[in-house]
Amino acid sequence: MNKWLSGQKRKAYFTAAVAAAFTVAMVLYPEQAFRSSLSGLKVWWEIVFPALLPFFIAAELLMGLGVVHAMGALLEPLMRPLFGVPGVGAFALAMGLASGYPIGAKISGRLRKENLCTKVEGERLVAFTNTADPLFLIGAVAVGMFHSPALGGAIAGAHYLSAILVGLMLRFYGRGEPSFTKEENKENLFRKAARELYRARLADGRPFGQLFGDAVRESINSLLFVGGCIMMFSVVIEVLTLSGFIGWVSRGLGAVLSLFGLEPGIVEPLISGLFEITIGCEVASKANIPLFQQVMAVNAIIAWSGLSVLSQVATMVNDTDLSLLPYIGTRIVQAVLAALLTFVFLDPAQTVTAPVQVQSSVSLMAKLGQASLLLLFVVLLLLLGGILLGFFGRKIVFFSVRKDAKP
Repeated sequence: MNKWLSGQKRKAYFTAAVAAAFTVAMVLYPEQAFRSSLSGLKVWWEIVFPALLPFFIAAELLMGLGVVHAMGALLEPLMRPLFGVPGVGAFALAMGLASGYPIGAKISGRLRKENLCTKVEGERLVAFTNTADPLFLIGAVAVGMFHSPALGGAIAGAHYLSAILVGLMLRFYGRGEPSFTKEENKENLFRKAARELYRARLADGRPFGQLFGDAVRESINSLLFVGGCIMMFSVVIEVLTLSGFIGWVSRGLGAVLSLFGLEPGIVEPLISGLFEITIGCEVASKANIPLFQQVMAVNAIIAWSGLSVLSQVATMVNDTDLSLLPYIGTRIVQAVLAALLTFVFLDPAQTVTAPVQVQSSVSLMAKLGQASLLLLFVVLLLLLGGILLGFFGRKIVFFSVRKDAKP
């Protein structure tokens, strides 16, 4: 028990050594650290903050007003057999698809806090509802980095399809665990949804003004943390590049990957993407490798999402009993799936390295698989499935008459 360098001691010494080395590196490269931090701040202020704040506030409002509870009752027959999660998981999935990282994790953590899902169900939700948004996939990556809107379908299609596949696979995670949200009540779904909405609103009890203020305050606090993560990991990548660490690892892994037919230049984007998603995608778009491998690397990086997003997810579920191990494992699985799905959405024979010239060579499926249409299809499918189950699962009753009522 008193062994030197026990598990806890090693962890403590290693963490302190890394933090000290990082601080020294910032002192040695103050100008570069400042520029990279400023670059991260610019990304957060101009893109992340205005894109996510309205969705964060809307999610808090819908939770407080009981809309999420009603949605859960309505879509329970759809989400339960498909993904093994309660109906409220549809809200986390829809918001995650629409607004991107890390709102899926935030809503999943909130659902667990409200006792609307079990621990296992919450871990399933965090793992597959935390996705990138179409604005980032098409606007930032396809158009901004590759200068090719036609690539948006290939990137978004691989990302969203891999997320859905991961969600389907997660049905078997913790399958033997009890689920207190599963009910056998045959009551009409619409009446049940209306009752759940009213019950949740009464349980919350806050006036709308207070609810709105709390939503704005909590959302801004969450986004401030997101901004700090983006800035810090921007500095980390810059310091690792200047110190030669990324170059050294790239040379070693490049020799290994070349045995599998991959260009050594794919390693640097993957290492950058290991830490931060935006920087990794940008490095991949500029890498001197074939276009197919560029998109393949980008799809893997976006699915993995980076340690920056991982730290954001950890904070979003910090006050719950949810474990991050299933999330980390599924990020790796989704990264592999998204990279392999590149074969479905893009022609592997494409060898053009200048991204501005790829418009005409993108496959027809990629052109048809525009991310906005895919997102709309998924959300509408969830809603339509729940409505159809409500109509055909049980006869709709708009009013009832008590048997003991007197004429």
